[in-house]
Amino acid sequence: MAIDLNLPKKPGLFITGTDGSVGKTLIAGAIAKVLTNQGLKVGVFKPIATGCSQQWDGVINHETDFLADCANSNLPLTTITPVGFVTKAVPLVGTAREKKPIDFGVIASAYRQICEESDIVIVEGVGGVREPLTVEFDLLDMAVEFDLPVVIVAKPNEGTINHTLMTIDCVRAAKLKIAGVVFNGYHVDTETVTTNTAPAVISQMGGVDILAEVPFDETVDIKQNDLGEIIIESLGNCDWQGLAQM
Repeated sequence: MAIDLNLPKKPGLFITGTDGSVGKTLIAGAIAKVLTNQGLKVGVFKPIATGCSQQWDGVINHETDFLADCANSNLPLTTITPVGFVTKAVPLVGTAREKKPIDFGVIASAYRQICEESDIVIVEGVGGVREPLTVEFDLLDMAVEFDLPVVIVAKPNEGTINHTLMTIDCVRAAKLKIAGVVFNGYHVDTETVTTNTAPAVISQMGGVDILAEVPFDETVDIKQNDLGEIIIESLGNCDWQGLAQM
């Protein structure tokens, strides 16, 4: 069963991860920054967020503010993230606890507005591809609606080969294109055989490109909209514009 959002077609990338806390927002923001620095008008979109703060004009997520800053976006944060839950759990749980079903119509309307005002879009998913949104739909179902090439963010830790290959399988089964994999958060001083060899193994076994290997940067602070310097250097040589038009 499809969600059927009837979304416009636009050059862009859908950013997902092998799990939570792998740095999807950081990578999405950094890609948006790279493209913005190249003179493109970048539309950032994080349709659903969890762990938000309750404010007078709705629920706000600091990651949404970070994405907006990276893209120099003047759109309201409630347009960039039209659905938010205070509950820090999967959206399915947030919906039940807050008695607030996901309004997919609001998501579609916000995305159309962003597309109208942008040259290229960067859409960040919530959690991994099997993150349950409702009893019927998970994140992968929503990714299909956007129909954008997928960037998979992974962490260089134990289990990453298994998690990344399963994510690749899920994305391919949904007939979505895979732009490639970004490894985020390398600790140079604590590298192991696994972390050193995982990218090559995943590239070979999964038939995907490793787009970048991003070192850990302690100066990065998403809450302060600080990207640091290392991440831009790590992602700057990739042809994000070309990937967005796969």
